[in-house]
Amino acid sequence: MKLPRRQFLRLAAVAGAFPALPRAASALDYPTRPVRIIVGFAPGSTTDILGRLIGQWLSTQFGQPFVIDNRPGAGGNVGTEAVVNSAADGYTLLMVAPANTINMSLYDKLSFDFMHDMAPVSGIVRVPNVLEVNPSLPVNTVPEFIAYAKSHSGTLSFASAGVGTTSHMAGELFDVMAGVDLVPVHYRGDGPAMVDLIGGQVQVGFATMVASIAYIRAGKLRPLAVTTAARSPILPDLPTVGDFVSGYEASSAFGVAAPRDTPVAIVAILNKAINAGLADPAIAARLADLGGVALTGSAVDYGKFLADDVEKWRKVIRAANIKAE
Repeated sequence: MKLPRRQFLRLAAVAGAFPALPRAASALDYPTRPVRIIVGFAPGSTTDILGRLIGQWLSTQFGQPFVIDNRPGAGGNVGTEAVVNSAADGYTLLMVAPANTINMSLYDKLSFDFMHDMAPVSGIVRVPNVLEVNPSLPVNTVPEFIAYAKSHSGTLSFASAGVGTTSHMAGELFDVMAGVDLVPVHYRGDGPAMVDLIGGQVQVGFATMVASIAYIRAGKLRPLAVTTAARSPILPDLPTVGDFVSGYEASSAFGVAAPRDTPVAIVAILNKAINAGLADPAIAARLADLGGVALTGSAVDYGKFLADDVEKWRKVIRAANIKAE
């Protein structure tokens, strides 16, 4: 029997809708099994600490484990590649670190394009870095430090947690914008960098607030300014670098992303849950303890933030001719 064209099209539309039903249902039921959050850095790192914090919240909210999977190596690239190559089903997520936006320009050849191959889910927190000096350095303010650095051009060194880390990039950005010539000394992480800064082997640091705050409170380091555009609630009397170097801003921002083509409905579910977590008093207090400010907003907002960060660090890397080791 030959069906009238209108009836055929109606039936085809109904039939075509059935394959979509399981996918829609899976998004509504998400998650139905454990979810991996891959961290591209070692346990105990800032990225790891934040991943476990938000993972615990999501586990409680969804009744499924959100398990941290540490995949350190190549400045976070090993972990990122693992997520890029995972199924786009919402069951493998990436804890995004500052390295993700920096590495796009730092490395000449990567097997992935972070901005193309990943779907932004949600920001979590922005943590300031701190311009700090060994107490033996005869400066107490940013203007004094700039004057001293200019009169000792090429002889002052600053501690970096490694090529391409925010402590390195914040220092290079300061060089470019303040017109000074500080010499980076690279270490394998914040720990050894802070040891030598306190010991006086290097004179200056741009470490994260997380790495710095205990030493600042103990009087072992002298803070001059925070690197974010606004003052930090954890050190409210400390000015910003931007108060003296117009337009300067550097920070360590963290968030969550998923493989490209992850269903929009799942991204939306995760974004809503993470933003609810950032509003939770216990999580807000923990982020404040780390000196951070919650990075709230939609997945689109977070994507724009990441794109702006990529462009900012691209300019610094090119101006300073920085190469990955």
